Amino acid sequence: MLSDAARQTQPQDDIATRFRAVRGLSLALAAPLSDADATAQSMPEASPAKWHLAHTSWFFETFVLRDGGTGYRPRDPRWAHLFNSYYEAEGARHPRERRGMLTRPRLGEVIAWREAVDEAVIAALPGLDAAMRDRVMLGIQHEQQHQELLLTDILNLFAANPLCPAMWEARRDPPSPAPDPIRWIEGRHGIVEIGADARNGFAFDCEGPPHPVMLTPHALADRPVTNGEWQAFMADGGYDRPEHWLADGWAWVRSQGISAPLYWRRAEDGVGWASFALDGLHPVRPAAPVTHISYYEADAYARWAGARLPTEAEWESVAAAIDPNSGNQLDEAGPVRPRTAGAGGPGLRQMFGDGWEWTASAYLPYPGFRPAPGAVGEYNGKFMSGQCVLKGASCATPRGHARASYRNFFYPHQRWQFTALRLAKDI
Repeated sequence: MLSDAARQTQPQDDIATRFRAVRGLSLALAAPLSDADATAQSMPEASPAKWHLAHTSWFFETFVLRDGGTGYRPRDPRWAHLFNSYYEAEGARHPRERRGMLTRPRLGEVIAWREAVDEAVIAALPGLDAAMRDRVMLGIQHEQQHQELLLTDILNLFAANPLCPAMWEARRDPPSPAPDPIRWIEGRHGIVEIGADARNGFAFDCEGPPHPVMLTPHALADRPVTNGEWQAFMADGGYDRPEHWLADGWAWVRSQGISAPLYWRRAEDGVGWASFALDGLHPVRPAAPVTHISYYEADAYARWAGARLPTEAEWESVAAAIDPNSGNQLDEAGPVRPRTAGAGGPGLRQMFGDGWEWTASAYLPYPGFRPAPGAVGEYNGKFMSGQCVLKGASCATPRGHARASYRNFFYPHQRWQFTALRLAKDI
């Protein structure tokens, strides 16, 4: 959320420009999809693309146009039941696991609804007070989250199709040399402050308040673990050796038959590996960061490598000095894939972009955290149980959305997002 001082740095015209850009990008991402593509749901954790387009419109319609007293009349009051996600204060809603059953409204109707909401928000902006302009900024950040989810959910859907359909034409990357061996960069130690300060710009409520933490001497790897390094873990029986795994992780591996990152499959020669992406099936690129791995897998790899995962505070304390808009992130509709590390530099690389990096920290409230009043207070706080924090950004994260204090969170078995890992060790 934004403080009064930060709101003064967000002129109405700037908000309108950003609102239009973000809403337009969502439509561009969905443009290659048929109505059937946009309606199907691959698993309970994922949502159809059409639902993402509709839910984000419902968010603006409800929390800006309705709550802002603009006089706007909902396109169809029944749609609130269909496209509310988890806001208990907004009443009953369609079950998440059955979102793929919503063949109506059609994709074209949802897009027309979006256009009506967009016009109404732009028209209302001059009359909105500072708190409601803050709510528009929340809606913009919320939609950027759903842009990434739209891409990863479609990837999961298309990966289940034996035809391996590509959403976009394949991106032709030049061959990449193996990255330099990992170098260890000493992190900050002693008492450091982490967490977002609302006076410095937008942040979700779970990112604050700022607070001190004590860090012992440690070092972080200068880059993420690569596919080639992950293949060495596999070749050494990494998925078959229980000594590397947490008890829950070992039970998950055995019960689910896990033997490789998600979307990896044996290449046609039966020897190498290929991976599925939004631009089709490609040979695994050894120099690129490994992604689509669970917390359990990341933790097991770290143990195998004689290291560990960084804590959230260790990661954030050094990332605060790095430009969060750097790295391989989402700029426009088109193929999204992690890219190689490239030549080594003097410091930490790929902190923002390519893949969200698992940390060893549980997603829990910071000291002094208080959720916002009303329905928007359900945004983050009620999910602070049983999930792990990821930091950084991925190749599917819209540029401008990331920051060092950002707290992404998923359950330890989930891996359909672009999830990666960076090693840490004690000194």
